[in-house]
Amino acid sequence: MSRDTTDTTDRRTLLKLTGGAGLVGLSGCLSTTDDGGEGGEGGEGGEGGEGDDGGDSTEAYEIGMVDSQTGSLSAFGERNQRGVNLALSRVNEIGINGRDLDIVVEDSESENQGGIAAAQKLVNQDGVPFLIGAVGSGVSLAIYESVIEGTDVVQLSQNSTGLNLTEFPGLLRMSPSGRSQSLALSNLITDDGYDEVAITYVNNDYGQSLTDAFVDAYNGEVVYNTPHDQDQQSYSSVISEMNSSGANAWLFITYQAEFATMVNEVYSSGYEAQFYGADSVSGDNVLENTPEGSIEGMKIVVPSAPVEEENYQSFADAFESEYGRQPTSWAAYAYDCVINAALAIQAADEFSGAALQDTVRRVSGPEGEEVTSFEAASQILADGGGPDDVDYQGVSGPINFDENGDPVGFLQVLEVQDHAYEGIDFIEG
Repeated sequence: MSRDTTDTTDRRTLLKLTGGAGLVGLSGCLSTTDDGGEGGEGGEGGEGGEGDDGGDSTEAYEIGMVDSQTGSLSAFGERNQRGVNLALSRVNEIGINGRDLDIVVEDSESENQGGIAAAQKLVNQDGVPFLIGAVGSGVSLAIYESVIEGTDVVQLSQNSTGLNLTEFPGLLRMSPSGRSQSLALSNLITDDGYDEVAITYVNNDYGQSLTDAFVDAYNGEVVYNTPHDQDQQSYSSVISEMNSSGANAWLFITYQAEFATMVNEVYSSGYEAQFYGADSVSGDNVLENTPEGSIEGMKIVVPSAPVEEENYQSFADAFESEYGRQPTSWAAYAYDCVINAALAIQAADEFSGAALQDTVRRVSGPEGEEVTSFEAASQILADGGGPDDVDYQGVSGPINFDENGDPVGFLQVLEVQDHAYEGIDFIEG
């Protein structure tokens, strides 16, 4: 996916959700479980989860999550954790068959090898049957190919938008494919009257796939199309070449830190162009590290939750009450990953990867009764309903996974006005 920024996770909330134990190092267990806790109101009735593992009924269900707690995508990881924590509190207020849900979080360090090591620990040592992860598309795919493929473990990525994930239907994702984002960028630049564009993209699967899709969709001429590496101190040669291309529209498909460096070099060089960007270039990190006026009028296409829907507004109100700020779509995707996992667990005959593979798509499928909260969905299951009787409508949108494991998505067009992001349009993907 991309990169976003936020403040450090609220320690008070984190301690509350971990029962006061906190997180050890860069990994830990997010939980509302206290020793001897009651496990919520939803423990009676229902067919789901009856087979579990035969242990103590108060023992928590444990799943895993690979997140970017450090590295180039850590800002996304911080936003993820807020959404995860809020969802976990909602689930454990009710309980799953009288038990809590625990999430063991491991750090990918925003790199493929780090993600593989984290997933191996969760799957092979901790034995989790359900894995949320990861942020970066390359990391998610590396985890799937190295750890998940050929097993029964469910993998559901919270933030990956890379187009090539569609080729791996066993890898589910909550955020939509970047293909619709590339098409929207193409239409936006064309509608703004530009028939030439210069593109630079981050040299990985995310950058390459979005760029290729844009080039396929764009009817104008791409006069510059060159990748760049991450974490460079200067991108002056890239910026100079984009300026020399003669294009008046520049498209950036990169991450916040890299883009901020580029903006400063454009600004100091006195170059001028109309900027466009993929979702990964937007965030507080860019605004805080670039001069006011340096990106005025830039337009960015980002995945978006359906912010006008009542369930999203309820989520946003709860999020703001808890954290003192509005959520991003990335927090909404992470929230829905947890809710979807919890419902899949409750609807399953046993707590195993094979059973969860059978229920994870069905509890948010279109056949069931539309519900917009874990409480309502859980009640249907507790009253004897099966996975096909529930259609959980997420705060990030309807979660109807297609045959490729991709959901329906929404997009928003942001424009930089007075050094702040303002939404100017919505697009259904």
